[in-house]
Amino acid sequence: MHTICLLESVSRADGGIFEAELALQRELHLGQGVNIDVVGMEDRFSSEDASRWLPLKPRVIKVRGPGALGYSPDLFPALDSKADLLYAATLWKYPSWAALQWAERTGKSMIVAPHGSLDSWALSNAAWKKRIASVLFKGRQLRRAACLRALCQSEVESFRKYGLTNPIAVIPNGVELPEADLTKLETRNLKPEIGGRKTLLFLGRIHPKKGLPNLIRAFKKALDSRLLSLDSAPWQLVIAGWDQVGHERELMELCEELGIRVERRQSSVEGQQSDADILLWGPSFGKDKEDLLCSADAFILPSLSEGLPMSVLEAWAYGLPVVMTPECNLPEGFAADAAIRIETDAESIALGLDALFTMSDEDRCSMGQRGRVLVKERFTWQTVARQMREVYDWMLGGGEAPSSVIME
Repeated sequence: MHTICLLESVSRADGGIFEAELALQRELHLGQGVNIDVVGMEDRFSSEDASRWLPLKPRVIKVRGPGALGYSPDLFPALDSKADLLYAATLWKYPSWAALQWAERTGKSMIVAPHGSLDSWALSNAAWKKRIASVLFKGRQLRRAACLRALCQSEVESFRKYGLTNPIAVIPNGVELPEADLTKLETRNLKPEIGGRKTLLFLGRIHPKKGLPNLIRAFKKALDSRLLSLDSAPWQLVIAGWDQVGHERELMELCEELGIRVERRQSSVEGQQSDADILLWGPSFGKDKEDLLCSADAFILPSLSEGLPMSVLEAWAYGLPVVMTPECNLPEGFAADAAIRIETDAESIALGLDALFTMSDEDRCSMGQRGRVLVKERFTWQTVARQMREVYDWMLGGGEAPSSVIME
């Protein structure tokens, strides 16, 4: 089987979508024997991240004109017409048009993975640009797809609300279980260092949709209430990720307005001490990211909108208890008692934080381990790639649709 994987970016510039597609396509190739051409647009990290795709070798296409459009006359010719099908994880840029042209000219099957871009919050963000794109090509691309990929049931509902009647394969993102010392992960909350602070970690894009302003307001409120009690260790909030649309500066100004001690830092966790209540950590990849996950005591994602967040799956894989909104589209976490449910407003987040902070170390540890079991059972890349291969085989060979596919 020969497929094309078309992306807007083949580097970290595409955030969680890059991490998810990198892992999925590599597992499809290595574990399921699929021959894959990865094609994406060039950006400042393309060369640096190319080795992470090995043994796959992505073809990087130079962008012409504004980067926001992702246009290149060289993109369509780079898509092999002899491939059996095209998998398009493209959103509102020119690669969506190129994917549509490939499907129409070859008459072959295309599967489209919107990665949360059709939910109500995402559609309302820069709405006028998306309406133009929808009229010009996006609507045609989606309707032309032989199958759509949804990450969760909520995304299925978004597709139908958008008016799409295509078959939908409900296949989540996955995660690799870390090779870290499990004994260390299981006991880290039970023996805190004397005088140390517990760490609440956020890891992801520094973007308005992540709900960080309300998290900061809630953390201030919860922190103040904890200061009145001597029965728990103090907490520190670490916000790690790359800044988008200047949002980090807004967060700094909010911290100053609220009188929160905040520090900007980007370095290894090991050996670092800080009296700040909030650390703005900067982008974290590789060893630095692993250190953050290993050293944290809990994880939070107060997002207003998500597809299916890799960061929560990674937190569970590292045995962390999670605080998250329903908009993270992982109801399995609430059902398994691996997460504390919060809404997006500051008051609800504060209540969730207070519940987390007042739990015993043993209870937090148990919650995190339930998350790890959940990932092991349902969200490994091996399981996800096997489901995707079943969908590919069905798209090419017909017959009965696999259990992951919703036909109506």
